[in-house]
Amino acid sequence: METKEFEFRGSVMNGFLMLFVNLAVLILTIVGIVQSIIMLDATDGSQGGWLLGLCGLMIIVNIIMWCGYMQLEPNEARVTTWFGKYAGTFAQTGFFWINPFYGTKKVSLRARNLDAEPIKVNDKTGNPVMIGLVLVWKLKDTYKALFEVDTQTMASNPNAVGSDTKGLMNALENFVRVQSDAALRQVAGQYAYDDEDTKTGEPTLRSSADEINEQLEQKLDERLALAGIEVVEARINYLAYAPEIAAVMLRRQQASAIITAREKIVEGAVSMVKMALDKLADEEIVELDDDKKAAMVSNLLVVLCGDDNAQPVVNTGTLNH
Repeated sequence: METKEFEFRGSVMNGFLMLFVNLAVLILTIVGIVQSIIMLDATDGSQGGWLLGLCGLMIIVNIIMWCGYMQLEPNEARVTTWFGKYAGTFAQTGFFWINPFYGTKKVSLRARNLDAEPIKVNDKTGNPVMIGLVLVWKLKDTYKALFEVDTQTMASNPNAVGSDTKGLMNALENFVRVQSDAALRQVAGQYAYDDEDTKTGEPTLRSSADEINEQLEQKLDERLALAGIEVVEARINYLAYAPEIAAVMLRRQQASAIITAREKIVEGAVSMVKMALDKLADEEIVELDDDKKAAMVSNLLVVLCGDDNAQPVVNTGTLNH
């Protein structure tokens, strides 16, 4: 992924050292003000005036110097600008001081979650389905995030962007949410919910989760690269038919399950009947003509395939009767 981001190359000083310097300058300024007041009361008032003016200038410089401090925690960064021009990204952890005339915007490089609410889309066959996703993302390119996406407009409080990390990250999260919705619709429209009707063996939303998630990550990467965002993981976490067809599809699934179960029952019953006939013939227990075999097969199939328990009937006559 092409990037315009680079490391901040300006002068950086230890924050604690500059804090000591600032305090020292402040103390010297206060001493100078006191001394200038004493000199003004004395006969040499002109020198006292010059000293007082110099102390006033030192106060202004000291106030400006206090604005150059910045503190960064792990996985945080400061994007710097020099009167509107990008000057690099500073990502070292600790307490530092830089030129106060550099503009800085604090951003978070930590991973964030997005649990998107299920949306209604039409699958490949035109059936409306409800589908949702969970997304883990993090900021990868600070230049693109701040200067190639209009975070100022997207933020709920535009004035907070730049001074408030939360405002900027919320603006980026809104961008991620919109693009995730579009990517999810695009991917879901390429697959059918299932292939219960066609039995084509093609990938479906319900049976090919790994393939769908991989395709979803790819589409999200393409869309979010514009904002310098990296997709860590994307997974479909909710999938169901839309409410208006859910009842019909449930009955269809139940019917399909009943048919499948009946096929297994009939297959097992036929196997058992065949085994019984073969056993009787091999051991010569009884000789059955075709009519008797047909009656026996019919009775066994009724017993084995029926839902209710069979009621036995004892035959006290002979088979040849």
